[in-house]
Amino acid sequence: MKRKIIVACGGAVATSTLAAEEIKELCAAHNIEVDLVQCRVTEIETYMDGAHLICTTARVDRKFGTIPLVHGMPFISGVGMDALREQILTLLQE
Repeated sequence: MKRKIIVACGGAVATSTLAAEEIKELCAAHNIEVDLVQCRVTEIETYMDGAHLICTTARVDRKFGTIPLVHGMPFISGVGMDALREQILTLLQE
């Protein structure tokens, strides 16, 4: 089953692109089909329908229903990347 993942940042360009590429590679390596949507944090609600995961590179302190939210800054900084990858895999395989 294809998993819909929303990757969001402040401007929907720089950091979300880095995070999206990392997630694509991670999912490809684990045979998880994904439909990635990049957007601004302010646009997340527009794309939520059918989403399995939301990854933001900007700090977001709210919930989006039952959709899990992960903070993607480790993909930018390199700190905590392995833990984030494991968290994403666990959430997508549930």
